[in-house]
Amino acid sequence: MTIRLDPVDMAACRALLRGGSRTFNAASKVLPRRVADPAIALYAFCRLADDAVDLGNDRAAAVARLRERLDRAYRHQPMDLAADRLFADVVTKFCIPRELPEALLEGLAWDAEVRRYETLQDLTAYAARVAGAVGAMMTLVMGQRAPEIVARACDLGVAMQFTNIARDVGEDARAGRLYLPQSWLREGGIDPDTWLRNPSFTSEIAAIVRRLLDAADAFYSRATLGIANLPLSCRPGIYAARALYAEIGREVERGGLDSVSRRAVVSTNRKLAVLARTLLLQQTEWAPAQNPVVQTATVEETRFLVEAVAATPLRENAQPRRRPIEDRVVWVIDLFERLERRDQLQRTASYR
Repeated sequence: MTIRLDPVDMAACRALLRGGSRTFNAASKVLPRRVADPAIALYAFCRLADDAVDLGNDRAAAVARLRERLDRAYRHQPMDLAADRLFADVVTKFCIPRELPEALLEGLAWDAEVRRYETLQDLTAYAARVAGAVGAMMTLVMGQRAPEIVARACDLGVAMQFTNIARDVGEDARAGRLYLPQSWLREGGIDPDTWLRNPSFTSEIAAIVRRLLDAADAFYSRATLGIANLPLSCRPGIYAARALYAEIGREVERGGLDSVSRRAVVSTNRKLAVLARTLLLQQTEWAPAQNPVVQTATVEETRFLVEAVAATPLRENAQPRRRPIEDRVVWVIDLFERLERRDQLQRTASYR
């Protein structure tokens, strides 16, 4: 399906991304316009939503304004903003259920509340909203709507968000944010409020970071099971994004699990090594089994996203078709870039 988006509005959105989203902006230049344009439009709206909440003085009011903008977009009466007009076109033409961007806004509202999470399941619900929902939306932009593919996109988003949290324990704490499950802290003899007032690295914190990385790895494995059974042309880019983000967790491990006093950064040389290894693995260990595919159940916290897509029928002129590899890679690039952008915004806000 090819859609035509207003060229003036598209130019405005490209300029927005060019200033602070260099990875996605560069990637979009090598994509066919039928994919690049709607992906840019969707990403621009999500980017502005992040900015409004993370950099605003009144975060609750910012979330309320975003909900009004979303409502107007779905009523085909978008606000007089390029990103809003294009977003309204994209959600209509690609049949994106409203539950997906609403989930993103709900996650942003939880950030505005500086919400804490008692259990891993609670944290998974948060990750499903701020990362899984965006992955699901981008999957629809590429014409992929099968429940198992949407579910695996959500799994990958949750894994990436867990990795971010494990990496940024100290930065978050110094900004007054605590994402680690509070029940885990108490099990380790740590009072969450006391620790947040004076965050320090201990063996107990190391054990909690280890548990979170293990949880992330479980979600990466779930995503891999789905990727391995996609058509061959779909796999390389998605495998690469999965491996590169998981490598952040490995860097945390190499640093002794200390993400309080240091921030793990994966060097360019290591990224290249990971990519080379990924290309080899997808031909061997990650190749699909010869036996029938074993379906991986959707986790409860992302089920509402998958079900929302399944309940939204496609119009006759919006039927998906096969895409070349570069089309299939874009949602992973977007999710990777968006998570990095959120980190940058939160660090900027913490020093204001």
